[in-house]
Amino acid sequence: MKETIYVIAAALCMAISTFGPAIAQGNVAKAAMEAMARQPDIRKDIRSSLIVAMAFMETLTIYGLLIAFMIISKI
Repeated sequence: MKETIYVIAAALCMAISTFGPAIAQGNVAKAAMEAMARQPDIRKDIRSSLIVAMAFMETLTIYGLLIAFMIISKI
């Protein structure tokens, strides 16, 4: 019974930590594309900011994976 709870907790951890950044990455990419379309001359600045923002959001997902591994290791 205890092992089942750990597995469910790890699955929920991964689901929640993946869902939020996925939605955020879509919104950020959409906003960056719109900004690039409006002002093409600052495209490089927008692209570099976009890459940094995406990296931070991806880090949140990796933290969720790390916590899920820590939960699973208790089995």
